[in-house]
Amino acid sequence: MPSKKALIRRPSPRLAEGLVTHIEREKVDVDLALEQWGAYAEALRTHGWETIEVDPADDCPDSVFVEDTVVMYKNVALIARPGAESRREETAGVEEAVARLGCSVNWIWEPGTLDGGDVLKIDDTIYVGRSGRTNTAAVQQLRAVFEPLGARVVSLPVTKVLHLKSAVTALPDGTVIGHVPLVDKPALFPRFLTVPEESGSHVVLLGGGKLLMAASAPKTADLLADLGHEPVLVDIGEFEKLEGCVTCLSVRLRELYA
Repeated sequence: MPSKKALIRRPSPRLAEGLVTHIEREKVDVDLALEQWGAYAEALRTHGWETIEVDPADDCPDSVFVEDTVVMYKNVALIARPGAESRREETAGVEEAVARLGCSVNWIWEPGTLDGGDVLKIDDTIYVGRSGRTNTAAVQQLRAVFEPLGARVVSLPVTKVLHLKSAVTALPDGTVIGHVPLVDKPALFPRFLTVPEESGSHVVLLGGGKLLMAASAPKTADLLADLGHEPVLVDIGEFEKLEGCVTCLSVRLRELYA
């Protein structure tokens, strides 16, 4: 049975101290961020997703980016081991949440480091970015957990952005979309569509052809609407200042066993 549950996590009051790697630091308005987060969660609910709030981690500035803490495949949760040490404490609350939902739980162990934002699933293919945050040891561990379940794991270089999903995501038909200057090797994907804006590279599939997207990518929204998709735009400007995107703010659980 397909499920439509989404893990989300309230922004920490220390959000403005979040890590920034590939862009210049800008001042983050924490109150506005909280408002934007609320509207993001509401957009998920409006389109049929049940939101499950992971216990807040107020001492972890980046904890709102819940995607980085766990990778889901079928009903198996692989708890990440974030590449940035300051983010390692974020995983405990997420582990508790997925265990409560009845997921089978596995872990990335030292020396492996993995951020969930480096993992893009398209049906049974799992692309893993070898980035500044995710190392080879973790790719091997992920392979060992998911390949026996029927996944095919493909590792890719990520050097121009923080995470693989900072560069590319996929449409419902499996076409990978990305903004070419930020994608290491577009030719590694069987089908690739170039989008005109960096933040247009990120879509969350809501079901029924609807794509949750950042309001900062209007040209891409027009392009995708023209191709028959239905963009649902949310303003996540404060999170974009911290290299965040629409995928980072939730973990969608689509294949929980009832």
